[in-house]
Amino acid sequence: MNNKPYSLKISVFHGLKTPEEATLVGYGAVIEALQLAMPFPEQLALISDKRRSYTNEKWNILSSRYAFEDTLYKHLVFALKYEGINLLFFKKLFTQLDEKDIIELLQIEPTGQYSRKLWFLYEWLFNATLPIKDLPIKNYVPLIDDKLQYTVTGVKSSRHRIINNLPGTQEFCTLIFKTEKLENYINAKLSEQKNTYLNGVHKDVLQRASSFLLLKDSKASFTIENENPGTNRAMRWGKAIGQAGNKPLSIEELERLQQIVIENARFVKLGLREEGGFVGEHDRTTGEPIPEHISAKHEDLSSLLNGLVSANELMQDEAYDAVLASASIAFGFVFIHPFVDGNGRLHRYLIHHILAKKGFTKQGVIFPISASILDHIDDYRITLESYSHPLLDFIDWKETDNHNIEVLNETIDFYRYFDATKQAEFLYDCVNDTLNRVIPQEVNYLLRYDEFKRFIDNEFEMPDKMVAILVRFLEQNDGVLSKRALKKEFSELNEDEINIIQGNYQDIFSNNN
Repeated sequence: MNNKPYSLKISVFHGLKTPEEATLVGYGAVIEALQLAMPFPEQLALISDKRRSYTNEKWNILSSRYAFEDTLYKHLVFALKYEGINLLFFKKLFTQLDEKDIIELLQIEPTGQYSRKLWFLYEWLFNATLPIKDLPIKNYVPLIDDKLQYTVTGVKSSRHRIINNLPGTQEFCTLIFKTEKLENYINAKLSEQKNTYLNGVHKDVLQRASSFLLLKDSKASFTIENENPGTNRAMRWGKAIGQAGNKPLSIEELERLQQIVIENARFVKLGLREEGGFVGEHDRTTGEPIPEHISAKHEDLSSLLNGLVSANELMQDEAYDAVLASASIAFGFVFIHPFVDGNGRLHRYLIHHILAKKGFTKQGVIFPISASILDHIDDYRITLESYSHPLLDFIDWKETDNHNIEVLNETIDFYRYFDATKQAEFLYDCVNDTLNRVIPQEVNYLLRYDEFKRFIDNEFEMPDKMVAILVRFLEQNDGVLSKRALKKEFSELNEDEINIIQGNYQDIFSNNN
């Protein structure tokens, strides 16, 4: 297997035009040569015939100086060095190689750092021990290059002389690449900005804003699922969100939260799925499933969720960013889709839970992330589909008698090991938007409401309930009282008073953008 050609000269690859004719190398070349059943990485590596290097969203083009011998080992070394760790790739690759091939690979440079990484990855992924003696050398090397991907502090493996800094376990481990956007957000220290802003808000206003934001977030989370809950139901779910971070994450806790979301379980079986699942439509005529996303097999749910919980514990490491941890766990959960119903709201609850647990959000102040997600619903959908759609080509399924899906092949690794970079960037966009728009918008509204109420109290001594009605009518009609309101609720006002009220409302609220 090590003698076959892997490098491939291309100008078009699977329908994608390359920036120039160049040689495909690394992960992309090996996946193509061995026909590994997995999606290609988001970015593929090419070696140019020219002496220049550059990157774009899809391609990393390296100078001809980077050319290397066309062997499997050299491609793997290149990938580890320049493309980061891809756990799904190595699981698929090692499954296709026999033990003899793997030992042969590792003997090429037995004490080299990349051989040690390959050795560690094989034994870690398969929980196996190859017939190779522990290394006697002293120096340790980190498994993940923290210049390329985000890591936890890590633990030493004396057998391989590797520091395992993976932010997860064999049962669940997502990885996130360092990008300019993510680095800018992390270095901006948004949590500190948020606390500085909130510390400047009067406690009474902040308390009232938190109540409004809690309900706003709860209703937004239902709206994302195309549901329109009553206020009582939204408030009950809001109360659960308000307690996020208080209880340890576990399968039992997720099942408890599902019961709060669903409430009426007459038509929904609560708890982990006992059959397949998908997100999508049914053909109107035949009832055949038309999946947009295929959920993890029900037989795999316990393993995946136990892995999710363990990964969450690892990411409590102070070295790991709170928003990155939230993206990995929350999107990992929704991709697994463990319940028949309620997955989307629990997915967004997990964002609250991890942000609170890692101290990103201030206790007692709701961070209404769902409101921002709702306002960016198209980007949210694209972010979900960027994971789900490429997998559809690698999942074999058949329709069941009740027009559900039964998955026929092994798919667990697709949900265990994926690149969560796009999901992390989206979530950080929403966190930034929540901090800079959603929360200030609510606080500013309350400040202006209080200012307007003081004016009404001083001039008209109007009861609080009537002031609230007055503001609502003015909001609904661009700062002008409707004829109906003037004839009924506010018939006592004369024309001058009406003009004064409307003028003051417009002056006070005109800057409430």
